[in-house]
Amino acid sequence: MEKVQFVPLKDKYKEVVIPSMMKEFNYENELQVPRLVKIVVNMGVGEGSRNKAVVEKHAQELTQIVGQKAVITKAKKSVANFKVREGMPIGVKVTLRGWKMYNFLYKLISIVLPKLRDFRGLPADSFDGRGNYTFGLPEQIIFPEIRPDDINRVQGMDVTIVTTAKTDEEARKLLEFFGFPLKKS
Repeated sequence: MEKVQFVPLKDKYKEVVIPSMMKEFNYENELQVPRLVKIVVNMGVGEGSRNKAVVEKHAQELTQIVGQKAVITKAKKSVANFKVREGMPIGVKVTLRGWKMYNFLYKLISIVLPKLRDFRGLPADSFDGRGNYTFGLPEQIIFPEIRPDDINRVQGMDVTIVTTAKTDEEARKLLEFFGFPLKKS
């Protein structure tokens, strides 16, 4: 069964974001306007080095959340202090592009973030200097696809939004025009 493409944010990008960004930054051409490239969702599972079943369970959960098969990441180096050997499973990640990326972003902005307790906006200083934005989510239960009864272990995740913006200011405005709830700095 194939999922239906539902991309109101892609339409919003064409109708609202491009004209607003062109006016704000005085771009001469629509192609100069920064755009979203991909979204990477990552779960670092520390216990995974000792229990492979935990990593596989989190991979299933992440697959349910984003609608795309999650990849299990393995340790590149051995670290004795963490009891990790090279090749051990230590996390799960998914890279979203195209309409899946826009669908996940829409769900994140309109459904998931408003469900967070005491939510006052995402940090405005989490840009990396090249126009990419990273933030953390405290638990996987906040997503509507996950049933709290099926959860054995609460696990947070990191979300990285990669854009073509050259500066943090351009990326901040791009995300604000998409409706991202950033704190005022």
